[in-house]
Amino acid sequence: MPQRIRWLPFAVALSVVLLVIGATRTSPRQSNKPPVLEEVPSLTETVVSVDNFFEAAWARQQVLPADRAPDLQIYRRLSLALLGTIPSLEELRQFEADQQPQRLERWTQRMLNDSRFGYYFAERLARSLVGTDNGEVLVFRRDRFKEWLRENLTRRAPYDQMVRHMIADTGLWTGVPATNFISSAFASDDIDENKLAGRSVRAFLGQRIDCAQCHDHPFDHWKQSDFQGLAAYFGQVNKTPLGGIQDFSTVDYKVENRKTRVEEIIPPSVPFHPEWVSKAGSRREQLAAWITHPENRRFERATANRIWGLMFGKGYLDPVDGLPDPPEGQIDLLDILGADFRKHNYDLRRMIQVIAASKPYRLDSIHPIEDENRVEELKSQWAVFPLIRLRPEQVIGSILQASSLGTIDQNSHLLFRTIRFFRETDFVKEYGDLGENELTEQPGTIPQALLRMNSQLIRDLTEANAVNSPGRIAGMSPDTATCIETAYLVALTRRPTAPEIEHFMKQLESASKNQRPQVVEDMFWSLCNSLEFSWNH
Repeated sequence: MPQRIRWLPFAVALSVVLLVIGATRTSPRQSNKPPVLEEVPSLTETVVSVDNFFEAAWARQQVLPADRAPDLQIYRRLSLALLGTIPSLEELRQFEADQQPQRLERWTQRMLNDSRFGYYFAERLARSLVGTDNGEVLVFRRDRFKEWLRENLTRRAPYDQMVRHMIADTGLWTGVPATNFISSAFASDDIDENKLAGRSVRAFLGQRIDCAQCHDHPFDHWKQSDFQGLAAYFGQVNKTPLGGIQDFSTVDYKVENRKTRVEEIIPPSVPFHPEWVSKAGSRREQLAAWITHPENRRFERATANRIWGLMFGKGYLDPVDGLPDPPEGQIDLLDILGADFRKHNYDLRRMIQVIAASKPYRLDSIHPIEDENRVEELKSQWAVFPLIRLRPEQVIGSILQASSLGTIDQNSHLLFRTIRFFRETDFVKEYGDLGENELTEQPGTIPQALLRMNSQLIRDLTEANAVNSPGRIAGMSPDTATCIETAYLVALTRRPTAPEIEHFMKQLESASKNQRPQVVEDMFWSLCNSLEFSWNH
């Protein structure tokens, strides 16, 4: 019997038990007691600079931006970006009960302090840093690397420091998890210096030079000698059974001369600003100092562009790892974010807060202009919030959360979290994992739509019973209007429009008491399979 089939009855049974546990945490009518207020750092100066940049650009282009989105809509997109799921009804009630100034800023801070942020964002960063494959388990531990990222995000470690550890640390990949950035490039006993060089430039400088591995880049200024000089910084890396990743000064990076067929030693070199290279430490330490040098705009810009992409679903400049060289004599959005990033000790969480508080992030995803070509132009100018399909883990995370009125987080029962882990993993594989290029826009597919509509998992989660959202909404709502409103809040993080209320009101009021749960179940299934549910709006 296949392993998945043997696991399924146990998983379903546990899901029911654990939904009961989660069900006791909340009901359709939540307490209006607001949470403890989070301390919000001063972001005003930088946010004003970001907003002024866009407003000046819109004025030059004679662009009228979209209206500000409703707070619940902004809260939903924040939750998806930072936690990988829509907010729970429990969280929505608390959010709406909070009427103090700077509510969105405070709730952004609250999400960043939530344990779910560390786990979710660590996975997003890990994809660009070490890919999605688990590799050779004896020399590469992706799980340890991801946990290391999570710990650093939680304690607000400076990102430049994290990058230096990734590039230059020595030791065992289990005991010194940052070394997994290096060990991920091992194939059998050999290190792939070319892979490390290409990935380092893509991940940390936002530029793709892989083409220059074999020849001078046909469309850019990168030369083959540039690529080889960077790869040479990793040429002394090797592994030992007890010491893990180490550098051996007696080893050099060699490349076969295509003409003479003789191997030639390639000395380490950088393609620009060699004065930034540290003269102390190992070759990798020298390279790390060059990449994270305070004057290296590429490092700041690449980081800002990737975080912007993780917040919006697409980079400010696309593709996220195909940035042009920094503009000479000009300051753009990435420089504004980058300068604040450097000034505040390379704090990723602060950068997230700045982006979340900016005007473009809080614009509506709908513009009054009806001309589709014009709307697409407005999207390119960030005058309307871009509609991006949810990533697979966001889809399943949101469906799982919608099935529970209470918040599914690290405080949930261990068994519930275990079930969620296995179900998410299976769903993401079947839905189609986007891999490390997850910020590349992908069209929806018919198999994905069919999986959302017909999979056993979706049927289990949307079938009305005594413990999940559809069943409890049907059984506990005091009236029909509240029933419809609660279903919309749980599934779409908004209240229904008048036509939507009228549509479902007719169905619910014409149903008998015994038929009512089935009608609510059908309504809930429809909402979770709607186009609106599957986009980041």
